[in-house]
Amino acid sequence: MAIGPAIAQPQDISKVNGSVTAEAGQEYGKLSTVNGSVRIEADATVGAASTVNGAISIADGARASGLETVNGAVRAGDRVEVSGDIETVNGAITFGQGSRIGGDVGTVNGQIKLVGTEVNGGIKTVNGGVDLGPGTRVDGDLTVAEAPRRLISWGSRENRTPTIIIGPDSEVRGRLVFKREVELHVHESARIGEVEGAQPQRFSGDRP
Repeated sequence: MAIGPAIAQPQDISKVNGSVTAEAGQEYGKLSTVNGSVRIEADATVGAASTVNGAISIADGARASGLETVNGAVRAGDRVEVSGDIETVNGAITFGQGSRIGGDVGTVNGQIKLVGTEVNGGIKTVNGGVDLGPGTRVDGDLTVAEAPRRLISWGSRENRTPTIIIGPDSEVRGRLVFKREVELHVHESARIGEVEGAQPQRFSGDRP
């Protein structure tokens, strides 16, 4: 029986020290490093991308199955698609217009800012603020978890009150659950689900 040509599998890139780059328009498997950044250029397609000490940048039109970093930000351009979860511990998460996230978005200490982005899962943070810009939609819950007592005792970052902004024409279809004190600002054109643990303050204009 004839055997057809082997189908090449997308290349994985793994390092301990140094940055990793997925070149524009190319397809890769998993990208990982420990001490270094991960850069995904425009229209590239990759599997899961992860680092411990470094940022992850993903340019316009790129795709990934998941993004994870410990000490570093996740910065995405426009029309970015991530089919799974996005996680940071100490780092901001930002996504631009026309992007889609298939899983959950979570951080401990970072800010989350999404503009015109569709999130099929939920959003969870502990000490970071959340800013849902114009046209953003979250299908799941938006949760601010309670900070562990040992973190609260460490200093100012953990004692700051997180600010949650649900911007113009944005929507949270799930619940808004707050296990600690927050400032919750909801635009008059935004749509939200049940709120637990905070009193929404309605605003008009671009910013509260």
